[in-house]
Amino acid sequence: MAELDISAPRSMRRAGVFATLLLIGFIGAFIYLGFTLVEESPEYMTRSGAASYGVVYDRSGDVLFDGTKALSSYPSGHFADIGNVIGDTSGQMKNTLVARNMEELANYSFMYGKGSGKTSLKTTLSHAANTAVYKAFGKKNGTAIAYNWKTGEVLVCVSKPSVDPAAGYANIDKLAEGSLLCKAFLPTVPGSTQKVSTLLAAYETMGVDAVNKTEYNCTGSWLNASGQRINCHESKGHGKQTLQKAFENSCNPYFAQLVQSDKLPLSRIIETYTRMGYSVNGAAADTLEMNGIRISAASTTLKDAKDFDTQWGCLGQGTTLVSPFQLMLWEGAIANQSGIAVMPNMLSEKTDVSGAVTLLPTPGKTGQMFTAEAAAAANAVMTENVKKNYSALVKYKCGVKSGTAQITDGGKEYENSLLAGFSADDRCPVAFCILIEQYKKGEVTTAQIAKTMLDKIAALK
Repeated sequence: MAELDISAPRSMRRAGVFATLLLIGFIGAFIYLGFTLVEESPEYMTRSGAASYGVVYDRSGDVLFDGTKALSSYPSGHFADIGNVIGDTSGQMKNTLVARNMEELANYSFMYGKGSGKTSLKTTLSHAANTAVYKAFGKKNGTAIAYNWKTGEVLVCVSKPSVDPAAGYANIDKLAEGSLLCKAFLPTVPGSTQKVSTLLAAYETMGVDAVNKTEYNCTGSWLNASGQRINCHESKGHGKQTLQKAFENSCNPYFAQLVQSDKLPLSRIIETYTRMGYSVNGAAADTLEMNGIRISAASTTLKDAKDFDTQWGCLGQGTTLVSPFQLMLWEGAIANQSGIAVMPNMLSEKTDVSGAVTLLPTPGKTGQMFTAEAAAAANAVMTENVKKNYSALVKYKCGVKSGTAQITDGGKEYENSLLAGFSADDRCPVAFCILIEQYKKGEVTTAQIAKTMLDKIAALK
């Protein structure tokens, strides 16, 4: 006699499997929802407009932003030097440390609720050094940025004109142009600081000894192969120039002849520039980022090594644009003589609403931007430049390159003064870039600001 089949029909078994899968999916969705509420609740609060915020400190514990009380309770001008770098929660300045990290500062979590903790962010900045550099600019506008090329810690980031968040924005229409921006992160005409990039390309292509032995004559003006003139800032000329002398004299005809030389193909210059992060001839280049703050990539147009526009671009004029941040970054890779830079970083730790302190990871390093041999050779040339021409910076074992950028803005012509360099002193191992806008002879110089900055950093504990 056949056994009785008491198993469930196939349709019921399928229904059971479906119900089980549905239950698993429901549980999974519930878990995901719970995780989202816990992890992303600060973001929802910031968007709601009902959030309260914590405090941003400098490296020594000085307050740079306070979301727990009225900023007007602080001394007048307390936030002026860091206003457009740190920012606030008003929404007026988007590309600032606070604006890019509002979720981390929100005093809210799903578990602890609103305002039940005091969140904070600790930065690597020195408020004392920032204030000193800010004052050193006097009445001049511009920017200065410096970071420890060994650790990546940004110590100084000043941009003028600046806004004091404690004063509010009732007079926003009367603020000077650029008050709500940090110019350290914006592209600018680099002037002769660009010659460092061109020199690195030459070292990579021709070899260090060959470049250092290359001589050209400067009579004050040079006619290139296309019949166009490259003028020198020294109208009488510099005479016969070696690389070292041409670098110290910032001789335009020398570097233009180097760019036109058959020994330095334009394709090799473009190759080096591209590895350094330039957008050349419209090609894509990675946008730099630091703690959420975005920095535009350097850019230039190089079409014909025998043409004025290309030669002028390799000398830091024409269409060439570079941010002070990126100029500083390259100096870091020259300072360590590796061609690889530690990425700059402005945040060291955070405290959440529960009071738990988390050390924030370092941002890592760049790729190989230029060879170690080129970096070491550029380091030597820049260091020699300081020994002969910048006595105030010698004690800090500095290497620098100055630049004068010719600017035409709305029919107005003026010159900006730049200084890019590094210090190898153990008290202040920093790479830096300083820019003074609309510079005139007799005013404060970039070298004077650099000395003030290094003095202050060297004194830090």
